[in-house]
Formats: sequence, C-alpha cells, structure tokens
Amino acid sequence: MSKTLRIAVQSKGRLNEDTMHLLAETGIRIGTSKRTLLVAASNFPVEVLFLRDDDIPGTVADGTADIGVVGLNELEEQGADAEIVEKLGFGACRLSIAVPKQMDYNGITSLEGRRIATSYPSILRRYLQEKGVQADIHVISGSVEISTGIGLADAIFDIVSSGSTLVSNNLKEEDVVLQSEAVLIAHRKLDPEKNAVLQELLFRIRAVMGAVGKKYVLMNAPRESLDAILSVLPGIKSPTVMPLAQEDWCSIHTVLDEKRYWEIIGRLKEAGAQGILVLPVESMVL
Repeated sequence: MSKTLRIAVQSKGRLNEDTMHLLAETGIRIGTSKRTLLVAASNFPVEVLFLRDDDIPGTVADGTADIGVVGLNELEEQGADAEIVEKLGFGACRLSIAVPKQMDYNGITSLEGRRIATSYPSILRRYLQEKGVQADIHVISGSVEISTGIGLADAIFDIVSSGSTLVSNNLKEEDVVLQSEAVLIAHRKLDPEKNAVLQELLFRIRAVMGAVGKKYVLMNAPRESLDAILSVLPGIKSPTVMPLAQEDWCSIHTVLDEKRYWEIIGRLKEAGAQGILVLPVESMVL
C-alpha cells in the first residue's frame, strides 16, 4: 500500500476554494467538514491538513506536511526551504508599491527616507536593498491600504489584484515587485513512496490544468473541403480525420483554445464544415 501524502491547504479563503476544486477535478474525494484539521481522501493516498496560509511554507519545509498549496508571495516572504514543483495558475496577484495619487513619484528612489507600510517586510527589505534605497518599514498585519490616509506611512507595499482597493483609498500603483500565483511546494526529502504518490497527483493536476480554456470540437465535411479546414485548425497536434458512411465525407476531431473559439468556428463554416459539435474538456493528457 502506498504511503499517505499529506498536503497543507489554506483553511479558508479563495486559495482554499480553488485548491479543493482542483483536487475534486482530479477525481480525489475529500470530506468537507469545516471543523476538522486533518481530512483523508477516500479514494487516493492523500490527506489534507488545513492551516493558515503563513504556516504552510514552514510546515512543508520541516516535513510536518509533505506538500502544500500556497501563494508564491507567502513562500517568498517566509523564505522557507521548500521546492516549487508546479505553478497552479490560480490565485494570481502582485505585490506592488503604491503611493497617494497626489505624490510626485519618479521611481523607487522617491521613497528614500520615507515610511512604507506593509505586511511583507522581508520581500520589501530585499527589494529596497537591491535598489539601494533606505526607507523606514512599518509592519502592519492588515488594512495596509489605509496607512497613508491616516498618516502612518508615505507609501504602502501590498497585494494588488484588481486595483479597486487602491483607488478607493486614493492610491496609485507604481512599482510591481513580485507577480504571484498559487504554487504547489514539496518537502525536499520526500521518501520514494511518497514521491511516487506526488508524481501521480502531478499527473492528474497537469491533465486538469491542460484542459483549462480548451474545447473539443467535432465536425463533418465533404472530403474536398478537408485541406481548407485543416489549414484553419491550430490544434495541439494533427486533427483526427475519420471517414463517414456517406461517400466522400469525413468527420474531423480537434481541440481548440477557447479564446479563439468563435473566430475559428466562423472560418471553419466558411471552409465547408457542417454539423459542428463543441464539448467541454475535463482533462487532457499530453
């Protein structure tokens, strides 16, 4: 029997929801009890340990959890010695310098000798050192964006997603220091059995992620239109072409990127495709 792989997941919030959805998409069934710290899957050798996000990097680094899902920003802030094994494509945000709209800002040197409020002092300190700027860092655990409005700081360094919070606090985003997203991290010394489970999990995750934004498209066409249709298709590999019962007709199967779907469908019709059927793709093994 395979050893159970322990994965640390944020106990609540957006990363929790996205991570649990991803695990469900890989076919792993996990209970949904909100009061249980540790929950085992019923059909895969994995158990989920629910933690605060800032506890996850250290928990994986010291081996209490084998792997974990955490924002790259939190991993960089903690400086934990864990290996990034996969970028997960959700939880996108950035860590940025923001200043009051009325400030005349001409680059990071404008903050020389000024006060900067942040919940990410380690990342900010490294950035300032890299730029040769001396500033007074004020560490705040929450509501960083109000710091300039109440006179606590001259600028802030904080997470930005849509930017609406900055606008509502009369701030403007200036320097993007770190682009972040959710990452899967692992303990650096997993034993072979646990690593085998991790590789199976990664196989499933990559199959699910590979299907994001993809559509499976089937169509019929007269064989004389085949070359024109194939010239339109930007599929991952050569499309599948199969003969139909009706002589000189064929069926064409391919995968399309959702972003270009409507553009390509129109061109396929012009090229002679008929009976176009579009299906969602749940997973895709490349």
